[in-house]
Amino acid sequence: MSDPIAERRAGSAHVDDQPRPGRWLALSVLVLAVLLVGVDATVLGLATPFLSEDLKPSGTQLLWIGDIYSFVIAGLLVSMGSLGDRIGRKKLLLIGSVAFGALSVLAAYATSPSMMIIARGLQGVAGATLMPSTLALIRNLFHDPKERSLAIGIWGAMASAGTAVGPVLGGFLLGHFWWGSVFLINLPVMALLVVVGAKVIPESRNPDPGPWDVPSVVLSLVGIVGVVYAIKEAAVHGFRWDIGPAAVIGMLALLLFVRRQHTLASPLLNMKLFQHRGFSGAVLADLLTILGLSGLVFFLSQFLQMVQMRSPFNAGLVELPAAVGAVGAGLAAGWVARRLSVRLVVAGGLAVVGLSLAGCMALHADTGTLALCVILFVVGVGAGFAFTVTADVILSSVPKEEAGSASAVSETAYELGAALGIALLGSIVTSMYQGFSVPAGVPEHAAEAARSSLGGAVDAAAHLPAEQGAALLKAAQDSFVNGVDTAAGLGAVVLLGAAVAAWFLLRGQTLADGVEPQPAPEAETAPVAGSGSTAGGPTGHP
Repeated sequence: MSDPIAERRAGSAHVDDQPRPGRWLALSVLVLAVLLVGVDATVLGLATPFLSEDLKPSGTQLLWIGDIYSFVIAGLLVSMGSLGDRIGRKKLLLIGSVAFGALSVLAAYATSPSMMIIARGLQGVAGATLMPSTLALIRNLFHDPKERSLAIGIWGAMASAGTAVGPVLGGFLLGHFWWGSVFLINLPVMALLVVVGAKVIPESRNPDPGPWDVPSVVLSLVGIVGVVYAIKEAAVHGFRWDIGPAAVIGMLALLLFVRRQHTLASPLLNMKLFQHRGFSGAVLADLLTILGLSGLVFFLSQFLQMVQMRSPFNAGLVELPAAVGAVGAGLAAGWVARRLSVRLVVAGGLAVVGLSLAGCMALHADTGTLALCVILFVVGVGAGFAFTVTADVILSSVPKEEAGSASAVSETAYELGAALGIALLGSIVTSMYQGFSVPAGVPEHAAEAARSSLGGAVDAAAHLPAEQGAALLKAAQDSFVNGVDTAAGLGAVVLLGAAVAAWFLLRGQTLADGVEPQPAPEAETAPVAGSGSTAGGPTGHP
């Protein structure tokens, strides 16, 4: 069967092997946004115990604080990626960066769980502009596939670096300031990105995008949020009157979205992209991988701080090896995939992560630092190889003019996987935790507070007599660990299944070696803004 994407890329293409001036300097600014997203995601987990003590959210509210960002961003990524293709990816990135910084202030000074949930949801709207824009701009900055592989590796490494910097920086801030300070660190990064990025990042857009279809935007948002909401609420509370309608409305909206894309002359998302087996396989691998990982990742900081009773800074150092492994693997991924094979690197990486998660089933309160660091390092290496190569496959599978939409599909898979993982695996942990037996003699109000969340148990135990408080905290910690172990086992099953799927779906997939055909001159994207001032930057391989 013919490849519709290859056919579309052919025709009016010609070979343009001239490297874009200043592309490495532009990349260094672009990855600031990626760094920020990584930091923001990690520090929230570290801040959870402090946030819980101050705002006193219920277990359900705590889950919403953790996953509302992912719900909203997943629902809007495709829409924002398509919007960037139309109005300009640089313009959308800078607008989103300013909004993200402003909303970080709102989150930092939240005074109630509801206010924090709203702030995180609005951050999701702004965040939906960041990741697709950066990947799409990389697609248009780097014409040489080997350079692009390295650029994507750097992009992925900076995302991992964010997860490394986040716990350490967050731990320092939480040790000296109140929990809201972890959100305020976004402001200087955003300011640097906007000021410098306005001068050195090139603008790019689809030269013939067609109108932005608002009904499609609404359908995609309603569909994804409706389905994920139904899954999450059913997992936490069982079936209620609102869950069935939410699931039906969500699935119907997604069905209508897909049908509408097939009828539009300029769809929000070109469904023909999914006819490319490599593209579909990479997207599925990303979704399943983060789904399997997210439940453990979300509860890891709570395990380290409220079960092993580590300080935030110490917990950040324990999590550091995962990011170190991901950075190294991400930088080497393109080189390794060209010398071995795409499917071997992706499937192998996922299998390694799955086996590491299986090892996490033995976690307990006395698990040593060395064992934790080794497991997390191996997880980081496997994930770094898999995510970097799948991002490269996704970008190299589509024409330049659809880079925003393709990047958005990739990020949607990531965010939707995170939302589903937190909802499903996180709900399993919460459900198992809430079933623990409260020691005899513990007052009802303390027992109720302890069952609401592990943070509530820590706080309740601190206000009880020493022996009684220790017994309550021990029962809560043991129950929490059992839930985390179960989530790790289910995550391992998902990751190993993802490895098998990637092995078959990525069969024959390769990463290009030569300079790719580029659109004809009339279809070129806008020139580098301020190219005269950036021409002195690097122009070859770093």
